[in-house]
Amino acid sequence: MFGQFLNIIVRSIKLDKTLYKDNKNFGEAAIYFAAIIILLTAIIGLIPGSIFLKFMSGVFGSANIQGPSVRSVIITTIIVWLIKTAYLYFVGVVLFPSKATKCNYRKILVTVGYASSPLILNSFIVDVKLLYFMFIPYIWYNVSLIIGINQILKYESYFKSTIIVLAPIILLFLFFISQLFNNHSSVVS
Repeated sequence: MFGQFLNIIVRSIKLDKTLYKDNKNFGEAAIYFAAIIILLTAIIGLIPGSIFLKFMSGVFGSANIQGPSVRSVIITTIIVWLIKTAYLYFVGVVLFPSKATKCNYRKILVTVGYASSPLILNSFIVDVKLLYFMFIPYIWYNVSLIIGINQILKYESYFKSTIIVLAPIILLFLFFISQLFNNHSSVVS
């Protein structure tokens, strides 16, 4: 059982698309494996978060900045996992399915959990100098999720799954840029 769990993590990190094709990876224990991966990545995410808080408190000269509690991080991570899965289900299965798409919410929930495996690599960020490398596991996670969504929703190309997975990030980025320009233009006026 533990060997199967490690195999799922390694295959997800290796971006193995057959991980999502094999129905035995979506059996009875799959939801538990996915939940453990999500919880592991939430707890591991505290490491770079605490390093970032230490760095920022040193920059701004405030010694008593407290980070979030482990409980709030775990609860928030589970809520984000469920919301992201609901978004992917609605957009991928309801709005833009392929002709061969036959997928349920549980399978997407497990896929999002498995795709989170690259975020375990955040455990190597133990110094302020390594904070910039935090983006590598996040990009890796998105690529893993694109591969997983493409496989389970049976899309013919990666373009559709890439747009579905990255659309919230792109919209948030565009919103941030528009707010930046709006604030900049109002300051000049």
